[in-house]
Amino acid sequence: MKNKRQRNRFLNTLGPGLITGAADDDPSGIATYSMAGATLGYATLWTALLTLPLMAVVQFICAKIGMVSGMGLAGVLRENYSRKLLYPAVVALVVANTINTGTDIGAIAAALNMFVPIPITWMIAPVALVIVVLQFWGSYHLIVRVFKWLTLALFAYVGAAFLAKPNWSAVIKATIIPQFSLNGKYLVTLVAILGTTISPYLFFWQASQEAEDQRVDRTKRPLIEKHYGARREFSRIRADTVVGMAFSNLIALSIIVTAAATLHAAGKTDIQTSAQAAEALRPIAGQFAEVIFALGIVGTGLLAIPVLGGATAYAVGEGRRWPVGLARRPKEAAAFYAVLALSGAIGIALNFASINPISALYWSAVVNGVLAVPVMVLLMFMARRRDVMDRYVIGGPLYWLGWLSTAAMFFSVLAMGIGMTVGMS
Repeated sequence: MKNKRQRNRFLNTLGPGLITGAADDDPSGIATYSMAGATLGYATLWTALLTLPLMAVVQFICAKIGMVSGMGLAGVLRENYSRKLLYPAVVALVVANTINTGTDIGAIAAALNMFVPIPITWMIAPVALVIVVLQFWGSYHLIVRVFKWLTLALFAYVGAAFLAKPNWSAVIKATIIPQFSLNGKYLVTLVAILGTTISPYLFFWQASQEAEDQRVDRTKRPLIEKHYGARREFSRIRADTVVGMAFSNLIALSIIVTAAATLHAAGKTDIQTSAQAAEALRPIAGQFAEVIFALGIVGTGLLAIPVLGGATAYAVGEGRRWPVGLARRPKEAAAFYAVLALSGAIGIALNFASINPISALYWSAVVNGVLAVPVMVLLMFMARRRDVMDRYVIGGPLYWLGWLSTAAMFFSVLAMGIGMTVGMS
């Protein structure tokens, strides 16, 4: 009984961090990891160990800013920095998130098409409508519960990895010992993995969700106003964030292992979408593996799309000083929900436009990668401002790890820029 209570208490502490980590493995991310495994085999598995501390540090800093200030990142930017910094950051986030939303809606429809013989284009609008209805008319507690349950869908990829019957000694070796190469395809894939793992929309979402929790729970106040219980709250968000990021990286590793052990081993390296990866598994690993992989796409897409739309709506709403929050009813935060609906509508429209989905994902990754660097720099400055963080300014190892993460992202973008320049010449 005692162990059960302890387990339930621990599960109750999981929230924004777990949801953020799971949303990181959206259909776009699944496509990136599938391509990495299909083209390079196990060679990029070591990135899971590299990105885990970088992700955890950045997301913990975001959560801490939201908890201390009682605002999301856009709100902190609005209150403490020039509009010349706020508006470009929000606009770039909206563009990247909207493109990602569109491609993720299309990926869910393509995965469902593998089970139901209905044209993909016919399923795009209903998929988006289900998600919008949940966000508009579901209670905040219901939404959080649904999000938590949807994270379980990602365990499908752990199962798929075992069904793929990889060479586990090779997997362990490639995970522990980094493999470097100056090959152009390897470098581009490396940049793509880092870019899809450390994404700005996750920064905005987690900070806003910590602030949202304070609005929902009337016993809580921003720590800048009420210092009591700070250590307990920081312990909670640290555990939540670490579990969420570890979960995210476990799934990324599982997808790369699955693709490497099946597609790469069979010489099928031309994989461009998550749905293609699922279909390609059938003749190699069997229909069961294909079904598991496809169900994972549906589950993570249903989780990631609301997070993408929510991050957009929080950023725009906080930047404009609108009432924001999924805990508010639509009539109480009409502009916030209008942004949510508009994001979904544009995402639907992108699936009917003559835009190559792979090109859209590529340019979305470019925007996300470029945006991440200045946002992370601002994060580090916010974390040291006493008017934002009061007595909770971030220092010590956490501070320097934050700058290390920022430097890693900067060099990732630099490599991407060099690669694009060389490719155009």
